[in-house]
Amino acid sequence: MNAWPALETILYDGWVLRFANGYTRRANSVNPVYASSIDLNTKISYCEGMYTQKGLRTIFKMTRDVFPPDLDSVLENKGYAREAETSVQILMLDSFKSEADERVDISDRMDDAWLDAFFRMSGTDVKYRDTLSSILTRGPMERCLAQIERSGKIIACGVGAREDTTVGLFEIIVDQQLRGMGLGRLITESMLAWAKKAGADTSYLQVMVDNRMALALYKKLGFMEEYRYWYRVNRPRK
Repeated sequence: MNAWPALETILYDGWVLRFANGYTRRANSVNPVYASSIDLNTKISYCEGMYTQKGLRTIFKMTRDVFPPDLDSVLENKGYAREAETSVQILMLDSFKSEADERVDISDRMDDAWLDAFFRMSGTDVKYRDTLSSILTRGPMERCLAQIERSGKIIACGVGAREDTTVGLFEIIVDQQLRGMGLGRLITESMLAWAKKAGADTSYLQVMVDNRMALALYKKLGFMEEYRYWYRVNRPRK
């Protein structure tokens, strides 16, 4: 949550409600991470009201360790769909030996060219441009924005966010026509090299379990799954 900050956060009886204009589930979801005392149905209704008020779907970010433990089944019974199962993976950087590749440009400042390239390559709606810009410039994290250019065009990019000795990797994307050529690996290894040089000893990333190409890459680099999370998303009843 520190590495990928929401634009607004509300603490409600052990739950963390995050809002960021609808950009990414992780920044627009309820994180039920601490023990509660209020009636569960009352809490769910409160969350639904808050997200509806902001024009957003109500989304819960779920793990095996949420509070209360039966929350997942309660949400399922209320019609919440399960979406986007994701693997959180860890790499200890003492085993990482690669150096930053000279073909990868790394900056601590985001610019319009990086944003333009990200939205072009990811296919994300450009209405979220200002929101992403705000997310990437908020908080005390030290960040790197990595990119590979070819003929003046950015063809791969990624974001690293370092907090003390831990670095998170986000938004690693490669031009669709150039995937499978090792560009994602160059971006990832260069950000890891940047993080290790900056004093990090642990890296983590999040990858959806149906993204076979990314899973294969991270396995080659030595990442190992730590846990999984998924989302419960409120769907209107027909």
